[in-house]
Amino acid sequence: MIRRVMVVDDDVAVREALAQTLELAELKPRAVGSFIEAKDHISAGFEGVIVSDIRMPGRDGFHLLEYTQGVDAELPVILLTGEGDIPMAVKAMGQGAFGFLEKPCAPADLLAVVEQALKNRALVLENRRLKAQLEAGDPAARLLFGASAVSEGLRARVRIVAQARAEVLVMGAPGSGISKVAEVIHLMSPVAKGPFVKRPAAGLDRAAFEAACEAAAGGSLFLDELSNMPTETQFAALERIERGMTARVIGGTTSDLRAAAQDGHFNPDLFYRLDVMRVRIPSLAERPDDIPVMFRQYVAQASEQAGLTPPEVTPDVVAGLMAQDWPGNARALMSAAMRFALGLGAGEGEADSPGADLGLAEQMARVERSLLIAALRRELGHASEAAKALKLPRKTFYDKLARYGIKPEEFR
Repeated sequence: MIRRVMVVDDDVAVREALAQTLELAELKPRAVGSFIEAKDHISAGFEGVIVSDIRMPGRDGFHLLEYTQGVDAELPVILLTGEGDIPMAVKAMGQGAFGFLEKPCAPADLLAVVEQALKNRALVLENRRLKAQLEAGDPAARLLFGASAVSEGLRARVRIVAQARAEVLVMGAPGSGISKVAEVIHLMSPVAKGPFVKRPAAGLDRAAFEAACEAAAGGSLFLDELSNMPTETQFAALERIERGMTARVIGGTTSDLRAAAQDGHFNPDLFYRLDVMRVRIPSLAERPDDIPVMFRQYVAQASEQAGLTPPEVTPDVVAGLMAQDWPGNARALMSAAMRFALGLGAGEGEADSPGADLGLAEQMARVERSLLIAALRRELGHASEAAKALKLPRKTFYDKLARYGIKPEEFR
């Protein structure tokens, strides 16, 4: 993100001094003298924040705040106030201002608030980018994460396989996302309007298999972990496929099914009937460059589900992710992202997680602290509003803040 700061002040000397302070901090200031000049540069994709004086001729800082919120309610506006303007600034905070500073403000104070606002803006824009990426394009692009050439090859293969009506084998290591790939194949196939029925092959008897076929009529039947299918059901499946299926069959396996067919542990005729088209899912070890990309997307999803602001994935976090082997593949990475979103670390396994040596009470305390912080962030540091959002009595809320050393003013 380009770290832009638009300074709006009708006093030439003040706005030039502010711009110089920001420029020395390696930020990208744009100094303008009025609401009219400022509004031409405000957009929903503005990669930065706004610092504006409240008192200006014509349309003032309140008009600018109102206009900005109409364009993008999550674009931070920091107001500069004179000595007598503080009650007005407090009122503006209730109307959505990110913060305010009393003039003249020390450069360190200005930079501290601007940096906090820029960090907030970067998180908002990144979350929007990830959400747009998920919502745009075909199901393969929307649901199969990864930006590497290996991942793009997987998506290309899925698109080709999906267009045929033939049976498919989806193979991969445990946790690699076999079920997700099977679902994408269904969504992109000619039978996408029909149901997607998923059944674990283990323990699936003949009657349950026949029932699954009927349920999947006109759509796709996904049989997960074929190597565990009972022998009797393997014969039933072969008979049904040879008679003609009313559903497309997609088989999933983490085992070498060809070897199992050759040594008699799996019906070889069924294997060859299912192995018409094949998709192999690469492990994370084969596409390490995708680990940070996928982790950020999983963190965004987990944060949205939990009603939290996505935490920053810093270079140190990425370095820690890249140092791990991830034998659990995408499933393990997703679990790590969920823990990270809740403030419980980002290790691949419990032994690697910074919260692994904590008991249940300590781990629950971390989750509670993260929820309190998330509420304060959403309410811009207004404790009473955050307490209402969490449906907590005011005294209980303040007691919890004191217990965890959380200061509401740090989020204003």
